[in-house]
Amino acid sequence: MNKIRQYFTTLEITRGLFIALLGSAFIYLSYWDFSTPLLNTILGLLTLYFLLRSETKTWFFTGAFLGFFWFWWISLSLIHYDMIWAAPIVILIIMGTYGLMFAFIAWISEKVTSIFTIQHSLLSLTIKAFGLLLLSYIHPFTFDWFKPELLFVESYIGIEKWQFSIVLLAIILSIWRQQFIYLFLILFAYQIDTNSPAKSHNDIALINTHTTVEEKWNQTKHDAQFEVLLNTIDKAITEKKSLIVLPESVFPIFLNRSEKLLNILQKKAQNINIVTGALYWDGTTPRNSTYIFTKNNMTIANKVLLVPFGEANPLPDFLSDWVNRTFYDNAVDYRADSNVIDYTIDGITYRNAICFEATSEKLYEKDKNGNYPQHMIVLSNNGWFVPSIEPTLQKLLLQYYSKKYGTTMYHAINMSDSYIIQNGLVTKE
Repeated sequence: MNKIRQYFTTLEITRGLFIALLGSAFIYLSYWDFSTPLLNTILGLLTLYFLLRSETKTWFFTGAFLGFFWFWWISLSLIHYDMIWAAPIVILIIMGTYGLMFAFIAWISEKVTSIFTIQHSLLSLTIKAFGLLLLSYIHPFTFDWFKPELLFVESYIGIEKWQFSIVLLAIILSIWRQQFIYLFLILFAYQIDTNSPAKSHNDIALINTHTTVEEKWNQTKHDAQFEVLLNTIDKAITEKKSLIVLPESVFPIFLNRSEKLLNILQKKAQNINIVTGALYWDGTTPRNSTYIFTKNNMTIANKVLLVPFGEANPLPDFLSDWVNRTFYDNAVDYRADSNVIDYTIDGITYRNAICFEATSEKLYEKDKNGNYPQHMIVLSNNGWFVPSIEPTLQKLLLQYYSKKYGTTMYHAINMSDSYIIQNGLVTKE
């Protein structure tokens, strides 16, 4: 125990845990439908205040516990591969990765400060704050769901970098000068409500399915599943809907190779536009795709950002081949398309997004006319990670991007609620 205390103390662990709890509370409050802007604002400010006042070891434990509280659910996917034994290993890797990222920021700060032999200096605080600003650009294994600004997505403070910078500046000055009056600078980061009233979307049917992973890939149950989906489309036609959106890979087959099912969907598309998830086979590798059926046309939009380890292995080839051979029964990685895809239905252009990619910056690049996507249809399958906070964190990230780019999102999901996000606000379906 004495040797362990040479490296860290119970106080440092406890302090890191406390800060991480503050920095994760907004996710769980949203999960429990107890989220309020005032409470989230206070929790976010306290997180940053205590973190900036802390030393390197506390930063390590804060990062490690944040990694755990935000992303523990990743290990749930292992259940479906009969690899639950690996869950603790995955969690430790997650905690270690984010712990080291945070510790590196604080270590750099302390090293630079030590050159000037000044403790708790303005320079030290500034380096730490700059590190927090950069964290959203660091994506371990191409996974980019950690964004410090997300603390304020359901608060009175904006989520833009300049607003986050103002918050950090206010806290830095209050710590450095030991005067809380500087916190009033945070008022300049206030998110002014310029949102117009949400438009009605009664002509769109966003479908929410409840098919487990095991049932979804059980071919003996496909006929029954497909019959339910087709009946759901018929119901939307009866209700005079103009568009129906079905979740990701809700048809877990290579739909482009199923002439019978394609003909049925194309026939129904004479009465309603259909957007659905399914697989696509190009003769070499599989793709996760969106099929868009309109009255006289069918379009296929392939996924452009694949889930790390879930759909494509981000490791070097020699390691990737070993992982696929050892853990995934020689499964072939999916192939991603190279460009984001827009498609038009009834005069409205939608950005195609399938689950993970909707929460990534790349999907919000400008179109050929220099505009950010105004509308996005998102298809997801959250069956791999329920019950957990994953659907909630996904929703918060989509709110973040909706606020940042002004994108209205229509999100059809398997195994969690479907919803529309407009002006950063969620409307349940």
